[in-house]
Amino acid sequence: MADFLAVDLGATSGRVAIGRVTRNMIELEIVHRFEHEVVAKVDGSLLWNWGLIFSEVLRGLQMAKAISNPISLAVDSWAVDFGFINANGLLQGPVHAYRDPRNEIAFQSLTAKIGRARIYATTGIQFLPFNTIYQLFRSKETEAAKTAKSFLLIPDLLNYLLTGVASTEVTNASSTQVLNTHTRTWDLELIGLAGIRESLFTQLHEPGTHIGVVKGYPELNGISVIATASHDTAAAIAGIPFSDRTREAYISSGTWSLVGVEVDSPVTTDAAFSANLSNELGVDGTVRVLKNVTGMWLLEECRRAWREDGEEYSTSELLSLAEVDSTFETLIDPNDQLFAAPGGMPARIVKYCQDRNLLPPQRPGEFTFCILHSLAHAYKKTLTEVALATDLEIETIHILGGGSQNDLLNQLTANVCNKIVKTGPVEATLFGNIAVQAISAGILQNLDSARQVIGRSFTSKIFTPL
Repeated sequence: MADFLAVDLGATSGRVAIGRVTRNMIELEIVHRFEHEVVAKVDGSLLWNWGLIFSEVLRGLQMAKAISNPISLAVDSWAVDFGFINANGLLQGPVHAYRDPRNEIAFQSLTAKIGRARIYATTGIQFLPFNTIYQLFRSKETEAAKTAKSFLLIPDLLNYLLTGVASTEVTNASSTQVLNTHTRTWDLELIGLAGIRESLFTQLHEPGTHIGVVKGYPELNGISVIATASHDTAAAIAGIPFSDRTREAYISSGTWSLVGVEVDSPVTTDAAFSANLSNELGVDGTVRVLKNVTGMWLLEECRRAWREDGEEYSTSELLSLAEVDSTFETLIDPNDQLFAAPGGMPARIVKYCQDRNLLPPQRPGEFTFCILHSLAHAYKKTLTEVALATDLEIETIHILGGGSQNDLLNQLTANVCNKIVKTGPVEATLFGNIAVQAISAGILQNLDSARQVIGRSFTSKIFTPL
């Protein structure tokens, strides 16, 4: 049995786990969990509490190391956000959060300047106001950007702080909308058109690359740091035990829902461009043709708003209430810009309905059912677009991540999409993170064999359309 450590960072929480790998099974032990929130500044900017995040990652790694003998460790996280490194090798300035509303201005300005068709032709990435290219464009006149030696995406920033080695992993780099997904290299022409300094971009590496060894942290010194598929969705998709991926789609269900398929080459056709699909890179040269759909963010924000008003609901309580209110018929568009920013989500949903002469939800059960039913319809729309662009006939949907435990949403998805739904792994991201490390170490042979091992390491539920 071989031990590997995995750091998995989400937009509201993080965890550190040990993966114990044999040729037949991967056992996961989560040794540390922590929550974190964005910090709103008076100027309207949103920042990550980076000091808390980094200290909790170190704490988790130290706890894991104390009860294991790891071959390596690897980090995955949410996409698009980054930190600047100055000429002295230090993190320069705060780490901004992607939901910062000021990104919209840069998005509109840069797409008008360059043209969406040009940007999509090489990157093949869904147009979202928070993509890294727009954040870099927005920040290029700041002192931090002007004096920076490089920028590093969140997993690469953690790798750098642990090892002193600065480089960028391609699955996460593809989400920046600055990478040529056909060549898996930085799009230098696009960088020039955007007026972003080329020297900020570090050397690229593929999943499985040895980055370096931990230095400067006594309990951890000497542990090898391996690049996993560092975009958490890329790691999660690596953790799906596909039977026949030409007929199977996936929904990585969490704060965001990532809806798509895995293919061998980018799809940047007119149909893909019109549907605003992403071509994000994966393990072993694969490509994830997908689209971001707002996921459990809506319900998480409703829970937070109710909690602030003195009404505490667990997710299980809300699902029970939603079953009672399952005749509520109003649907919303989960991707509407009205729902993008944090705060006041129930009131935002009511406003959305009132502006369109729709019956707004009133009770928590109605809000919950409205959100889940609307997500199922958004999944159907997105899967139809993906199937049309890729010419695939989808029969089965794998739902993975934390949202795969939501039986009501799973059944609604099966019903609305008229597809078989298979759940899990719940911990797909951790499985994928660990699997890439195990392949790099020679414990597992390749991605296909790793997926077979993962398939034996968890129990799935199946939902059929009603």
